[in-house]
Amino acid sequence: MEKVIVAMQDPDMGVKMRNQRLLITVIPHAMTGWDIIVWLVQKYNIYEEEALHLGGLLVKYGYIYPLKEPRSLLLYPNEAPYRFQTPYFWTSTRWPASELDYAIYLAKKNIRKQGELMEYEKENYSQLHKRINHTWDFVVMQAREQLRASKQRRKADRIVLECQEQAYWLINRPPPGAHNVLDLGLERQNNLSLQVTLNTDHYKTEIENCKRALGRNRVKSSICLESFVKYSDQYLNHDPIMQGCLPSNPWISDDISHWTMNTDNVSTPTRLRVERWSFSFMELLSDPMGRAEFMTYLEKEFSAENLCFWQACEDLRHGETSKIIQKMEEVYKQFLAPGAARWVNIDSKTMDKTLQGIKRPHRFVMDDAQMHIYFLMKKDSYPRYLKSDLYKNMLAKAIVPQETKKSVFPFMRRQRHASPSPAQAVAQATEEDGSAKGAGQAGTNSAAISQV
Repeated sequence: MEKVIVAMQDPDMGVKMRNQRLLITVIPHAMTGWDIIVWLVQKYNIYEEEALHLGGLLVKYGYIYPLKEPRSLLLYPNEAPYRFQTPYFWTSTRWPASELDYAIYLAKKNIRKQGELMEYEKENYSQLHKRINHTWDFVVMQAREQLRASKQRRKADRIVLECQEQAYWLINRPPPGAHNVLDLGLERQNNLSLQVTLNTDHYKTEIENCKRALGRNRVKSSICLESFVKYSDQYLNHDPIMQGCLPSNPWISDDISHWTMNTDNVSTPTRLRVERWSFSFMELLSDPMGRAEFMTYLEKEFSAENLCFWQACEDLRHGETSKIIQKMEEVYKQFLAPGAARWVNIDSKTMDKTLQGIKRPHRFVMDDAQMHIYFLMKKDSYPRYLKSDLYKNMLAKAIVPQETKKSVFPFMRRQRHASPSPAQAVAQATEEDGSAKGAGQAGTNSAAISQV
């Protein structure tokens, strides 16, 4: 955020500062909320909604403070004036917001406005008066001195300093019901209209939420670890890193046989691929070939419309936005309408909720009906498919690829029939001539000796 603020204060490329009128007072070096949004849109190439959100965060964290409504740390996309906060008051400086400084601020505000403090400020003022009563004379003296010094400044400067200081204490001493931005980060809501009223109903709601949380079912860590170990053991043989790939590992070689054998449509799948279909119903549906085999089984059981409806809902959810209404109408006419050609069995509660959603079409309007059919297939058709002859025959005829041993780096393999270099050929010929001459001379000498 501070990098954004520094870029916004750049004299050449930053936000253009100019005088802003606040009632009859002219505030120098100020900007409007609309200036901030326009600069963010042009600088970061984002939409206006994103710029408004980003600018709102800068205001909520106190890097920019409002002049028109200083009690509300919100960014309004209009001509409301804003100013940059002094770096001394930034949250990253960790300036200690002590009780003594807060007491001086409240005392100064109480003297200037003649007791017109907010209710929570009055409570804090009385508590601080009791807590640091031994130094209260010093607090009042400092407050009066600061007020006397501020009267010597211009009115515009006084308004700027008051808004600046108030913005700082709204962050470091937030009102009750407002989240502390220093504790919860970006989740803070600084709108004072959203404050929580601490009454009987509020505490009853908190008690009910706590009771509901205590009664919530929780899984023991031992059971979670046991499930994780079971999952790891189940997928161990299917992990290409732990067990390798057959016929060869395509990640460390140029052989693509592994990809060819596991394409979407092959005549005979591998055994590991068919075995994964029995791990979970989603494993079967995520594999195009497994989904096709399951469709063949459902056609024999006269319930293929369930899988067709699930696929149509997936197409609606992940399809083009411009065709959502058209696809939704096709799904309704084909599967849900009275007398539909491939009508699916859905309970009345889910059907009513789906019909209500169809009035306002969106890509997730069929989620409830799709989930109902999904669990119906998972609990009924899927277990019977795993016990059927269709799956058993597919598992029996599935192939187990044989391992092919190939060098990892072919360029390091030595060629068996490589021709020698010219230098080696010349050296070899010289050696052969020398050996031939030596043999001829030895033969001459032996003949002379024999004649003697």
